[in-house]
Amino acid sequence: MFKFIAWLFSPIVAVLDFITKYFKTIVFLSIVYYFSYGSNQDVLSDSNASYANLQKIELFGPILSADKVLEDIEKAKMNDNIKGVLFIVNSPGGAVSPSVELMYAIKELRAIKPVVAYASGTMASGSYYASIYANKIYANPGSMIGSIGVIFQGANMEELMQKIGIKMQTVKVGSYKEAGTPTREWNTYERAELEKVINDTYDIFIEDVSKARGLKKSDHKLYADAHIFTSRQAKKVGLIDEVGNITAAKKYLILLSKVKDPVWHKQDKFDAFMEKIISEVVSNFAISMQGGLKAY
Repeated sequence: MFKFIAWLFSPIVAVLDFITKYFKTIVFLSIVYYFSYGSNQDVLSDSNASYANLQKIELFGPILSADKVLEDIEKAKMNDNIKGVLFIVNSPGGAVSPSVELMYAIKELRAIKPVVAYASGTMASGSYYASIYANKIYANPGSMIGSIGVIFQGANMEELMQKIGIKMQTVKVGSYKEAGTPTREWNTYERAELEKVINDTYDIFIEDVSKARGLKKSDHKLYADAHIFTSRQAKKVGLIDEVGNITAAKKYLILLSKVKDPVWHKQDKFDAFMEKIISEVVSNFAISMQGGLKAY
């Protein structure tokens, strides 16, 4: 029993062990970097920001929260110097709500200045949802595109709770209040209720995709239905516009933006590095532990 409990919580222990071992090292290197390069980098970043006319915005990893990307989009939208945005995506999707927020944000940004989306690795489900209103979608030849679908997951912990000796006590009003509970197997009417939710969410998803991409909603079995496509296949069914590398995507954005001398906005390298490290560790751990409605 104790071995099973230890195995169950081993991912949490591993994360805490990593933090304990390397926290001081990370802090030390951060301080060294700041005093060695921080001030010069700040000057360079401020200088670059004043004359940059193009910007990259990245969506990497599972989508749990869209706050940082939404902030970047808003800054690009409000910055009159920025004439176009390259939206670089490498994400398997994630929670529905932030994916929808990103979709609307890109749509609003496109109304002001051109946006080219580029699939650098995976542009699937929620991350594809976020990209549909770009002026054009490019994909790396090795990218995976699509997986347009919705899933609701939840663990059944009933047997585990019985072994440990935990009993749930519940007071509720409403027949469906426990729909999706992890404490027991869902009954028939709870499962039917959850199916109604994901079916309606899927209907909204394919409606938005068909409208944005000029596809027929009635043909959704061809381009949606959680199919996973290579870049070439995705182009054939109309999910993307071009198969090419990031250079091709940049060239097209420059053409749309009508800038004569393209200058890309540069993010502080250390900030970008730390954001990616934190995002990957937190997102990959949290996504494995999280239940609920997801666009995967």
